[in-house]
Amino acid sequence: MDKISVKLTVYFEEPFWVGVFERISEEKLSACKVIFGAEPKDYEVCDFVVKHYYELQFSLAVKTEMKQISNNPKRRQRIARKQLQNSGIGTKSQQILQIQREERKIERRKTSKEQRDAEKLRQFELKQKKRKEKHRGH
Repeated sequence: MDKISVKLTVYFEEPFWVGVFERISEEKLSACKVIFGAEPKDYEVCDFVVKHYYELQFSLAVKTEMKQISNNPKRRQRIARKQLQNSGIGTKSQQILQIQREERKIERRKTSKEQRDAEKLRQFELKQKKRKEKHRGH
């Protein structure tokens, strides 16, 4: 059976609180960034995860090695405490989010160019129609 590991890191990135979801599945890492705005309470974060996790748009998966996590609860507690002291997100996650940002930028440029071209074509056709209507009476 395939193991899926999901990690959420919430940190303050001027001026908003940001959450980064990291999902490791089949030794591939994908990430998603969520902006919370004001500092979220624990119950708000939990509620967000429960209600909106399946609506998140994760980035493309990048190959990564998966570390074996200990079953010792005290060790897991120490690891969690150490991660809480570290600020920010992992570099791989940052790279994945950067790639996702670039893809969205390219997609947005493409759609806006299509809209501009459609508007130009519409204006041109409107101008041609007006010209023909002017010459009909003569």
